[in-house]
Amino acid sequence: MSIPKVLILIVSYHAEQFIQSVLNRIPAEIWQNDKFETEVLIIDDQSPDQTFDRAVDYARQSNKTNITVLYNPKNQGYGGNQKIGYHYAIAKGFDAVVLLHGDGQYAPEHLPAMLGPLLDNTADVVLGSRMINRGDALKGKMPYYKWIGNQILTFTQNRILGSSLAEFHTGYRAFRVSALASIPFERNSDYFDFDTDILIQLMDTGKRFKEIPVPTFYGEELSRVNGLKYAALIIRTSILSRIMRLGIFFDPRFDYEFSNTHYTPKLGYPSSHEYALNRVRPQTTVLDIGCGPGFMSRELAKKGVRTISLDRYIDASTREVSHKAIEIDIEDFDFSDTNRVDTILLLDVIEHLVSPERFLTRVRNRYCEEAPEMVITTGNIAFLPIRMALMSGQFNYGKRGILDLTHTRLFTFSSLRRLIAQSGFEIVSVSGLPAPFPLALGNGWLARTLLAINGLLIKVSKGLFSYQIAMVVVPRPTLNLLLRKAQDAGAEKMVKH
Repeated sequence: MSIPKVLILIVSYHAEQFIQSVLNRIPAEIWQNDKFETEVLIIDDQSPDQTFDRAVDYARQSNKTNITVLYNPKNQGYGGNQKIGYHYAIAKGFDAVVLLHGDGQYAPEHLPAMLGPLLDNTADVVLGSRMINRGDALKGKMPYYKWIGNQILTFTQNRILGSSLAEFHTGYRAFRVSALASIPFERNSDYFDFDTDILIQLMDTGKRFKEIPVPTFYGEELSRVNGLKYAALIIRTSILSRIMRLGIFFDPRFDYEFSNTHYTPKLGYPSSHEYALNRVRPQTTVLDIGCGPGFMSRELAKKGVRTISLDRYIDASTREVSHKAIEIDIEDFDFSDTNRVDTILLLDVIEHLVSPERFLTRVRNRYCEEAPEMVITTGNIAFLPIRMALMSGQFNYGKRGILDLTHTRLFTFSSLRRLIAQSGFEIVSVSGLPAPFPLALGNGWLARTLLAINGLLIKVSKGLFSYQIAMVVVPRPTLNLLLRKAQDAGAEKMVKH
């Protein structure tokens, strides 16, 4: 069995007076040992000084063959330089990579501690935090305004992201390379906010984090970070990453999924699933059109409801809780193979149909005599954040929500009403549903507060503040049915006459 391969990535810019000291301070057990194989990669980001030459001189004079020195012919930025290093780690088959700064701000002596949790497989991400023991950061000459700012930003990001890190803004980081390979880090910022982008990606994909205390050192190195710009960018990114979960905004940095597993149940708060579940009476029969992963089938089974599940693909777990499962393209189905039903569910489906007009006509033709209630939900394209984005020139499709990439139709309250009426249905009730804040923020106090505020705003204007539209409709009799009923009634009266 081969031993692990470890990469020490040293990103450098304008570091000629520090780089050799940093290399000298790397412990001997990192350079050579029998537990893992090490390579030190130094990438000079087009420094205007002699950083590259100093690094090459050290490699030659020390006779160390496991040092690689690269030079970017065009400056890539702090984030861009990291991207190249992480790509190198993936391409060369490394198992772990540690980020070290060429200016000596982070202690190379702590490299063994940074690598430990990765090599024993107890973590995917290790952060060398200066804020576990906050007072030590001031002793290490961290400027007071940075000490305060670091804590404020970390507190804010933890609240937004639902995390609990002691410090978001350390540059001392170690990663399992397999974790890096699973996220689209190449899409991240080339600026210093790259560090926030990558942590959000790793959190969102369920990677294991560990923080260890490291000393703080502020010496003669120059800070090249614009503090206000940096703060604005990371807070904006943290918020947008959560908004993306609502389907209002799309950013490929935070798109990690390549299948329909991103469709999740929306239960326990006002939502399309909860609305439909409350509408269905116990011990009745329901036709669930476009049942997907079967969230509703499982919940309805708890109410003693007999569910007929209908979709192109139905998994085994959905079949188990369904009274009947029909696997077919719903746009080609004529509904002749279904028995009498009390309720029809068309939840977040109508926007996927190529021709909802023809589809609804088939439903009406089949069920107009029985006249079951039909619950229809879909996104509201006139939702205020969508309008505001459009005003600023943004129209971002994504993996879920109102602007799901697979949607073929977009609806407002008025356009859906018009479609329903023109397709021969009578509208029983119309409701607006709030944005699914618990999906983005977790089902905590903040999400519940936002749901309550959104609910109040919907009462002011459904069209502006509803994230989704919910309608209950019933099919009107077709002319064939009316004619037959008229003929039957006429014949009955003739007999009595």
